[in-house]
Amino acid sequence: MNALQDVVTDPTLATNITVQERIQEFLTVGGPVVWVLSIMSVVALTIILLKMWQFTVLRPERRAALEQSLQLWRNGDAIAAMRHLPSKHPISQVALIAMDGLSKGTTEVTLLKDELNRVATQQLDQLRAYLRPLEVIATLSPLLGLLGTVLGMIVAFQQMEAAGSQVDASVLSGGIWQALFTTAVGLSVAIPVVAVHNWLERKTDRVATLMNDVVTQIFTQQAVAENSPMFVQELDNAA
Repeated sequence: MNALQDVVTDPTLATNITVQERIQEFLTVGGPVVWVLSIMSVVALTIILLKMWQFTVLRPERRAALEQSLQLWRNGDAIAAMRHLPSKHPISQVALIAMDGLSKGTTEVTLLKDELNRVATQQLDQLRAYLRPLEVIATLSPLLGLLGTVLGMIVAFQQMEAAGSQVDASVLSGGIWQALFTTAVGLSVAIPVVAVHNWLERKTDRVATLMNDVVTQIFTQQAVAENSPMFVQELDNAA
């Protein structure tokens, strides 16, 4: 009986097993499926740490500096409004283009909106980067675990068939728990990845909503400042 199975039957032996032995037994019992799941978990952890660092540095949901800039824009001070936009903020890039284009009045509203859509998509794509691999890992992990369980059960029943009437219950139960082990590993990988993926997606959606709100305020305030029916009509036609 291997060390991991010894611990399962007698938990008091856990203190006598080193971390290295536990990892070796963990990978040996699970077989190739657990190897693949282990690699996927490392990839998922790397992506999660990278995205956490990205959102911590950019802080894309902060509104205070954006509100100050919008207030200056409402007061008619376009230059100060553009200067007060926070640097490296994904929404600032879009707001700057909108303010600059509207204040100069040299770009058609339709072309300006096309450029804003392009830059907004680019900024949001950066926030969504690597979220798809997380989604793939969250989807495949339980399926791989189930595959490992099915393969393990096949082996267990083959052993039972080979033993004939001399079936050893301990051998059969050992094969079954080893088969179920891969499902447990797959779920252990998938559950936290699903939770973090949904959380990151929610944060990105909030940034997209805030970005749309800021740009709408910039266009609306400019239309009011211009106080021109033709300008308002042009905005309606471009929408």
